[in-house]
Amino acid sequence: MKKQNTAPHANQPRVVVAGSINMDLVARCQRLPQAGETVSAENLVQLPGGKGANQAVAAAQLGARCHLIGRVGNDAFGQQLTERLADYKVQTDAVMITPEISSGVALIGVENSGQNAITIVAGSNGQLSTADIKHHRSLIESADAVIVQLEIPLETVIATVTIAKSHGILTVLDPAPTPSEALPQELYEVDVMTPNETETKSLTGISVEDIESAIEAGAVLRQRGVKIPVITLGSQGAVWIDESSGRGLHAPACDANVVDTTAAGDAFTAALAYRLAQGHASTVAIPFACAAGAAATTALGAQNSMPTYDKVLEFVCH
Repeated sequence: MKKQNTAPHANQPRVVVAGSINMDLVARCQRLPQAGETVSAENLVQLPGGKGANQAVAAAQLGARCHLIGRVGNDAFGQQLTERLADYKVQTDAVMITPEISSGVALIGVENSGQNAITIVAGSNGQLSTADIKHHRSLIESADAVIVQLEIPLETVIATVTIAKSHGILTVLDPAPTPSEALPQELYEVDVMTPNETETKSLTGISVEDIESAIEAGAVLRQRGVKIPVITLGSQGAVWIDESSGRGLHAPACDANVVDTTAAGDAFTAALAYRLAQGHASTVAIPFACAAGAAATTALGAQNSMPTYDKVLEFVCH
């Protein structure tokens, strides 16, 4: 792995995210509909999102020098999405415009409890190619950490990870949404993987119901090649397999007044990558990531809920 600078917060690690950029159309309702049911929404809000863009904003908000590799459509959403990323200090030189394809869209229902259900329309995200990644490989090669998710084509994710690993750069995979087919072995060989309970069951076949079963599933992911499997457990925090001892460890969740859980996982993944890129051990980075995830639940939406470094410190569990 590439040697990391161990300076404190003044150190700004260089983080590159390759991933999706969406416009989120968020409908808040008393409860989410069941299959075949229609419910009335209280309002509709248009917010920038996409797991790639969310994680890029989260890293930039924490203080990273962040570049995003992605695609938007040649439409009004695409322009708005790119401008908003720039507002959050994300470098958008590698955000490409795709003609005759719409920008990605996420249809999000959020019930009053804060739980959500999301439907993704890939649009231009589905056009992000291995050629695009190779064209921007210099960004990847100069990074301290590279973050990928699965809202872009699998072969594009593999190309990104392959370039990063060939240069000893920290690779972080958020395996969402988990593909219907088996995850390629190349993606089990990342440094860090951050599935939630549902994604963990899809990947391992183990139902994650408590800390013990999460550790069991994490051990399976480690056997498959993941250096540090980190399983997020919502209100129970996160479990990971220590990279040195191989033991299962647990970081508790931080208390928060939950408004919307939509981007908590994205905040967690970005904060974890950020802290590891600064040179911190997982025993420091993962509690920090739990605090970032908690902080992100206190506001509606995705990118606008991403916390600053100082905000995360307010939630760090002691």
